Amino acid sequence: MAPQVPVNRTAADNIPPCYELDKVSYVLINTPSTICVLLYICLGSLSVVIVCGNLFIIISIIYFKQLHTPTNSLILSLAVADLLVGVLLFPFSTRFTVSSCLYRENSFCKARSSFDVTLSTASILNLCCISIDRYYAVCHPLTYRTKMNFHVVVIMILVSWTVSVLVAVGFLVARLHYEKCEGACLRDVLLANILVPIFSFYLPVIIMLCIYLKIFLVAQRQARSIRNITCQSTKSGATVSRMERKATKTLATVLGGFLMCWTPIFLCFSFQLLNNVSIPAAVYETLNWFALSNSMLNPFIYAFFYSWFRAAFKIIVSGKIFQGDFANTKLS
Repeated sequence: MAPQVPVNRTAADNIPPCYELDKVSYVLINTPSTICVLLYICLGSLSVVIVCGNLFIIISIIYFKQLHTPTNSLILSLAVADLLVGVLLFPFSTRFTVSSCLYRENSFCKARSSFDVTLSTASILNLCCISIDRYYAVCHPLTYRTKMNFHVVVIMILVSWTVSVLVAVGFLVARLHYEKCEGACLRDVLLANILVPIFSFYLPVIIMLCIYLKIFLVAQRQARSIRNITCQSTKSGATVSRMERKATKTLATVLGGFLMCWTPIFLCFSFQLLNNVSIPAAVYETLNWFALSNSMLNPFIYAFFYSWFRAAFKIIVSGKIFQGDFANTKLS
């Protein structure tokens, strides 16, 4: 989630807004500048890329039976969160971030913040579930199919989204209470500014890093064992193990992309909280957009690592799925 940093209002007032708003009604009263129009075109294009890329992932996993696996179900849930970022957050944030939300926290801005918290928390919890799936696939391959079946994965997905909604509701309620008591509610400050970032970002990140470190150590031992084995039957098992390690490497790259985009804004938030300083609006908004752009990365990562995604992409783009039943197609 993008933490709600108390921005420097003086700095914000000195930023030329893309929309000049009436101070009372906050209605658009002038034409946006050329730079702002170009900025919105760029962000709008980014939104289209996010929606299209994640839509391809969703269609591929739902349509092709070969992709109906527990791991891909978790990837599907993550793609839904990224798709909603492109559909909900990007268009509305593009219109309101530099205009009304910098100057007045109206109901729309609070709703936008709630969507932000929900979707970003859902993303990181889905990544947590994926890391658990990879742990059993690599570290306990013999019990993987019994422990990580579709029933378990569905429960994990439902829990992830339920917790995300509850975190967002708690965050919104704490902010509303904080505003009503004019900043004197220590409990609500603790919940909104400390507990939510810890439980929706820092703690899941620590858990995932520990899990992937364990996976890395086990994979290293497996690689050494494979090099010492010449039995044909075990070579087959080694091939499966290599496939699982490749999938783990791909999904670890997804986690790395998430951390690359989201860590700066959380570090910025932590810095201002610990040092009691204000964050300039321009800095916060830049980091916020950089974090949201993470939703664009995953389709490119899958396209680079997975041949099945490239094959599915070609079939979907060519329109073959509308010309016949290709659900059982063997994707290379």
